[in-house]
Amino acid sequence: MTSPRTPYGVLFEHVLSRIDPEDAHHLTVRALGLAHAVPGGPAILRRLFAGTRSAGTGRQVLGVAHRSPFGLAAGFDKDAAVPLALLDLGFGHVEVGTLTPRAQPGNPRPRSFRLVRDRALINRMGFNNGGAEAAARRLARVRSTAAGRDAVIGVNIGKNKDTPVERAVEDYRSAARTLAPYASYLAINVSSPNTPHLRDLQGVDALRPILAAVVAETRSTRIPGPVPVLVKIAPDLHDEDVRAVARLAREEGLAGVIATNTTIARPSTLHASRARIEEIGAGGLSGPVLAERSREVLGLLRAELPEGLAVISCGGVTTADDVRARLDAGADLVQGYTALIYEGPGWPGRISRALAG
Repeated sequence: MTSPRTPYGVLFEHVLSRIDPEDAHHLTVRALGLAHAVPGGPAILRRLFAGTRSAGTGRQVLGVAHRSPFGLAAGFDKDAAVPLALLDLGFGHVEVGTLTPRAQPGNPRPRSFRLVRDRALINRMGFNNGGAEAAARRLARVRSTAAGRDAVIGVNIGKNKDTPVERAVEDYRSAARTLAPYASYLAINVSSPNTPHLRDLQGVDALRPILAAVVAETRSTRIPGPVPVLVKIAPDLHDEDVRAVARLAREEGLAGVIATNTTIARPSTLHASRARIEEIGAGGLSGPVLAERSREVLGLLRAELPEGLAVISCGGVTTADDVRARLDAGADLVQGYTALIYEGPGWPGRISRALAG
């Protein structure tokens, strides 16, 4: 856990850890939004947290320049409320969402839980978001600014909970149509464990029409230039299913794969008691416990996909050495999220500076 000797450590130990995780999250997002909105706020955030980075840190991926290979995974900024503020903390890219065509409240609360000794989270949020159109309006405002035009903002899309699986294609097509004009890339989320039957869409027969529909939508003449499309998969897929999704991504003209989402497994290596885990119940587990399987899936994908198709590795990333290891294993970009809760707003800048060093 973050040392209580650091300012963020004190804040986490004495304040944030005593607040419901979802409430603490909303407070953090609001604070970031307020800090970014004040005159000079973006520059202050960059100076305090991002610091300076070597020009050699960046790389060209998915047709755009990333100032750092380390980005923020989907789930933190669900409604595209503060993407520029998050970039000012030092992330090279930010993936917003998951966004669904229509607004939905998500699952009943409580639905987010900390496993502090494991530096892990369990969530069953259920794609709570204000809908694609509201997010598109926010992203349009972001893209109308100089900083927003250069920002690398991925958009993660999913289906509404009440949409039958057999009509999922239309949800993904609709979300893509609304959001692609503002996205550096689109991520098709078929791997969250918190929407009933969503993971069934990872099967090749169910997934193929979804991928085809989204790719076709992003190539529409309504959008100025094709938008890269990736699919995000679960760590719980069998190895051969991972390979099958990789082959399908190549066949359908995707730009790559994001691996991995949270896991439904509850490994015996967790420090949290079995009683506590059973008390929490269902949800996706994230944190360092996911690292080993995430690295395995990265290897499977990299062996199956040609060099031109990107792999974004996510799951269990905490340190700059973790990021370097994923890049050395063939990841084009790396994402984190859970460690941000435990390490605080200085975390992405520390990693990006270490990578530059």
